[in-house]
Amino acid sequence: MIIITYIVAGALAGFIAGLLGVGGGIIMVPVFVFCFTAQKFDPNIVMHMAIASSLACIVFTSLSSTLKHHLLGSVDWSVLRKTLPGIVFGSVVGVLLALSLDGDQLRLLLGCFVLFVALKMAFGAAPPSEISERLPKRLMLPAGTVIGSVSALFGIGGGTLSVPFFYRLGMPMGRVVGTAAACGFPIALAGAIANIVFTLDSTTTPEYSWGYVYLPAVLIVSACSIIFARIGAQTAQRINADVLKKLFSICLFCVGVKFVFF
Repeated sequence: MIIITYIVAGALAGFIAGLLGVGGGIIMVPVFVFCFTAQKFDPNIVMHMAIASSLACIVFTSLSSTLKHHLLGSVDWSVLRKTLPGIVFGSVVGVLLALSLDGDQLRLLLGCFVLFVALKMAFGAAPPSEISERLPKRLMLPAGTVIGSVSALFGIGGGTLSVPFFYRLGMPMGRVVGTAAACGFPIALAGAIANIVFTLDSTTTPEYSWGYVYLPAVLIVSACSIIFARIGAQTAQRINADVLKKLFSICLFCVGVKFVFF
């Protein structure tokens, strides 16, 4: 049953990653928490392992999704280059912050944050009708730092923040999704590496773990998510921008409610 859950989670996370430009962590973190608890892992590190393992999965999911979006011409590489230094630095900071908190604190923070973003995305003011020509570099670096740190803190990939941010800049929704997917790769890679480096000497992790990254879960989920990320990316180009935005906010809201109240 655990293996089947991993397979289904990987397929769903991959599809959502390609469709909405997120890393799939909004699906993987809750599933990993459930599975790791059922497997009787140390309850003190279940949430941390779920976050670390989610980031490791997102490395593969976001790479697959990014390649597909690139082929579809929906990645704005100039925006990614401006945010990249901040993203990498912020991801390491986010991991360090997560390791300083206990599991219950992480769960509550994640739930509140996701609910806020979902409501903001659903009911926030409309963005400019055309993409801004400015995209000031001084804005992109701190924005990348915030996106990287918050995303690595919760193991949810960059889309939760980068999609609303790029959308508010006035970028077309199709390009928003593709660029957000591309941001997810450096966030996940830096976050996963940091988690492994900082927790490799842990004595409370289960067998087949690499630091807080549980390798069996990562391998199964990633294999499924890579396939379905491409399907999601293709689907994203055929869905109306308003529908895509609503799907994103509804998905986030459901996850936020789950973490805060259950």
